[in-house]
Amino acid sequence: MQSNSIERPAMPAILRGFKGRCPHCGEGKLFRAFLKPVDHCAVCGEAMHHHRADDFPPYIVVTVMGHLVIAGYMATETVLLLSSWQHLAIWVPVTLIGSLALMQPVKGAVIGLQWALRMHGFGGKPDQPEDILPPAREPR
Repeated sequence: MQSNSIERPAMPAILRGFKGRCPHCGEGKLFRAFLKPVDHCAVCGEAMHHHRADDFPPYIVVTVMGHLVIAGYMATETVLLLSSWQHLAIWVPVTLIGSLALMQPVKGAVIGLQWALRMHGFGGKPDQPEDILPPAREPR
């Protein structure tokens, strides 16, 4: 595990993750399957098993693809007169292929960001709330 005093620039870590590489060294593979990250980097040994990307990568992919597909649809609609079926034949495959193509790189980028920010175990300590709430008062 790396020391907390070492600087971790976010942009290089995000780009390494986007390319499917270890956010620490940039050499080792980040994924062992389509969306399954490796437990440890084979090159530098950085632990990856504790990441918590969860629903954030799909949210980003839906947002990006939604903007691209709607812009493409509207641009096509201004240039060509197509029926609804023709639009479906174009935009459904574009949406599916684009979403599948973006999912792994976006998940890698999120893992890279978490590593750079020392989130979810990447900082050498377990996740826990930063503040402790006072006990609740009993009603009168």
